[in-house]
Amino acid sequence: MKEGERGAGCAIIDGLMRYGPTYSLERRFAFGIVGLLLLGLLIVARLFQLQVLDAHAYQVLASDQHVLQAALIPKRGGLYVRDRATGELHPLAKDRYVWQVRVVPREIRDPASLAKDLAPLLVLPEADVLAKLSATSTSTLLAKDVPLETIDALREKNWRGIAMSKMLMRWYPEKGVGGQVLGFVATDDHHERVGRYGLEGYFQKSLAGEAGSIVTEKDAAGRRLTIGRTDLKQARDGNDIVLTIDRTIQYEACVKVEEAVRRFEAVGGSVVIMDPQTGAILAMCSTPDFDPAEVGKIPDVSVLNNPITFYQFEPGSIFKPVTLAAALDTEKITPYTTYQDVGQESIDGFTIRNSDKQAHGVQTMTEVLEKSLNTGTIFVQRLLGRDVFRDYVTRFGFGEKTGIELRSEVAGEIDALSRKGKVFAATASFGQGISVTPLQMVQAYAALGNGGKLMRPYLVQEVIHPDGSHEVTQPQVIREVISPRTSRLISAMLVNVVEHGHGKRAAVPGYYIAGKTGTAQIPDPHANGYLKDATVGSFAGYGPADHPAFVMLVKIDRPRTVQFAESSAGPIFGELAKFLLSYLHVPPDRSL
Repeated sequence: MKEGERGAGCAIIDGLMRYGPTYSLERRFAFGIVGLLLLGLLIVARLFQLQVLDAHAYQVLASDQHVLQAALIPKRGGLYVRDRATGELHPLAKDRYVWQVRVVPREIRDPASLAKDLAPLLVLPEADVLAKLSATSTSTLLAKDVPLETIDALREKNWRGIAMSKMLMRWYPEKGVGGQVLGFVATDDHHERVGRYGLEGYFQKSLAGEAGSIVTEKDAAGRRLTIGRTDLKQARDGNDIVLTIDRTIQYEACVKVEEAVRRFEAVGGSVVIMDPQTGAILAMCSTPDFDPAEVGKIPDVSVLNNPITFYQFEPGSIFKPVTLAAALDTEKITPYTTYQDVGQESIDGFTIRNSDKQAHGVQTMTEVLEKSLNTGTIFVQRLLGRDVFRDYVTRFGFGEKTGIELRSEVAGEIDALSRKGKVFAATASFGQGISVTPLQMVQAYAALGNGGKLMRPYLVQEVIHPDGSHEVTQPQVIREVISPRTSRLISAMLVNVVEHGHGKRAAVPGYYIAGKTGTAQIPDPHANGYLKDATVGSFAGYGPADHPAFVMLVKIDRPRTVQFAESSAGPIFGELAKFLLSYLHVPPDRSL
């Protein structure tokens, strides 16, 4: 290598030796600064996540059990009725916290002494307390719904083996006003509270809301990672439901039907009252009933079913206005059309008689209803023909569910109208051989009185969502069954039943009431034919007749002290009708 070349190379090497280490340090320093900045950003981002984004989740995790429960367990919505005068909401069913007292027997040293001190505090028999204190179980419920002052007294005593806990319970403040309408809340196999029967069961999903959750990242041992992500899904509370039930009317109906069953020594009874213009149910009550807060004490589970929607019956003579309305609507008859009543009819080898076993001679169609003549409705059904008659029965809503907000509803049974033989349509014309529910009957009578519109019955006036928004039910016309003219004609004929016929005891002074009695036989479930000395007495009607404010059915099952509905269901209808017209402020439409 030449000398000049050697010098240049050495200069380069010398330069690298001189600047290389410094340059490398500067680069490392720069990278370090960037790394620290990135780490700082990550820390800031994580702190932002923890303190802002996930702050509520960690607050819930760090809170007491009550706050955690409120965040994850939804509040079940309540069932309410609205006061007609003030608009105030009154609860029929809602959640509330109650105190319970439990005992752990194995921790108790002197059961007899403790029972003597504990029984007066809990207002329980000493023997019952001692039995639970001496039990072999690990834990036993001693008392529920314990007042707070009692809990405070127990805390001061600090007895060993006595535990107190705050529990969420369903509260039914109104006693005896329709357990079969409300249903109840029970605990399922997964220890979750679930609505059963009635509105509690039908609206289970809406009332229950949606449970929340907390999802956290965990290590291999299942421990929550402090630096892991935590997601909180807040619980969504259930909806509150406001019913169409009028609290005052419901109470009066329940009292009356219970009194009637007791007075007539009946097996049971039902009352359903509806606004015929809208389909809103104002009252729905049956007896025997049950207390939703004491379901464990019911003697027979069949009492859980609502007889107004679940049990069907042969309606008997209250069905006759449906037959005559069909003939009026098709102009086969007028109220003054006559026929010759000979007291009985022979059809397909069967002899059918009037209920009074009498022949009445020449009778008008109005008199057919006044005297409740079976031969008269058979005459009308023949004029209609089986197909037209069946079509009207179907159009009135029989043979199909009404769609009311109760899960256990049956459709009734009108298959007899499709069977061969003239006798089936003939007996159906006066309500025998077919089955209906009390609610279907009220729905049909509403159409008779409101101008011919079949309205969908409903129990829910509005749904109130947790955000305060309201969902209001709108009345629904299913179809027009008869013309307004037919409605006026049949209403006038039914007024005559109350004024001059078997419905006199359903009358209300100062008002024109339309209605019809029915005393129906009960089919023998084990053989052909009907049970002896067993009937269902009913009265269906509405008032005032020209523009009804209510439509009502009263049904008394197997009364023992009276034979006919005019002496059982009729008077109860009259008493309730008088109350309703006064309570609803309906002015009289005639002189007293």
